[in-house]
Amino acid sequence: MQTILGANGQIGEELARELKRNFTSDIRIVSRKPQKINNTDEVFPADLSIREEAILAVKGSEIAYFTLGLPASADLWEQQFPLILRNVIDACKIHGAKLVFFDNTYMYPQDGRVLREDTVFHPVGRKGVVRKEMAEMVLKEMQAGELEAVICRAPEFYGPGKTQSITNTLIFNNIETEKRLKVPLSAAKKRSLIWTPDASRATALIGNTPDAFGQTWHLPVDESRPTYKEFITLASEVYGKELKYFIIPEWVFSIGALFNKSVKELLELLPRYKHDNIFDDSKFRKRFPDFTVTWYRQGIEQIRHEQLSSRKENH
Repeated sequence: MQTILGANGQIGEELARELKRNFTSDIRIVSRKPQKINNTDEVFPADLSIREEAILAVKGSEIAYFTLGLPASADLWEQQFPLILRNVIDACKIHGAKLVFFDNTYMYPQDGRVLREDTVFHPVGRKGVVRKEMAEMVLKEMQAGELEAVICRAPEFYGPGKTQSITNTLIFNNIETEKRLKVPLSAAKKRSLIWTPDASRATALIGNTPDAFGQTWHLPVDESRPTYKEFITLASEVYGKELKYFIIPEWVFSIGALFNKSVKELLELLPRYKHDNIFDDSKFRKRFPDFTVTWYRQGIEQIRHEQLSSRKENH
């Protein structure tokens, strides 16, 4: 059995579909209020912050995927994330399950350097510190030989469905509502964005590749690395109209943070928008040369198609 812990977000849902398509029909979906993704899924309600529930959730699993997300609250992350991960690690060790840890880039330095699997951790902000602690927990267990685990790391998302990201919020949500697009800090810096279904497909592939364990893998991205200006120009071609945007300067975020908790939580991520943000996936590409990465044009076309379909359904 393969178990998805935190299965009802975009990554978990796509992961369940990919596992069913290519690897197994024996899938357990775990969250506080789990819902089947495939008709053959087993659903298992659990609060993973409670150790006993985490142990029961992993029981009988060959592989457990940690794709759990929490709301963007530094307080909540500090209270919950390390506790949940410790419970999951203990559960995997008790039951002899492999752990696939889905990770982000918050623990990396937010400057212009190219990000690779061996880039030193140098987090900016409280949430980055939490993600550093979590990654180090998994690395320590792997290095001690106590746990068979693998880290799958993704940069900022863009994508269909439930995808939550700054790019989806400021670009695609505003296209849908016919508002002017917004770009944080600079439209001239190169960006690496990952298509969320690609992130899930690659995670499923790594989880079912025995020799991939004991390592960290950067998940695959379109290597063209457009600036936001180039990305919006491409979106204008796909949507068949000129999409206008404006750049939000840093001082606007600073003032907004005084009045809006969501903006305050965003502040620690802003440095990555001052610099090129380049994510090196060459290790994955070398090991899995047949994996097909979704190009930005393909992704934007799919989002547009989804928006048009949704509009028709609502009329």
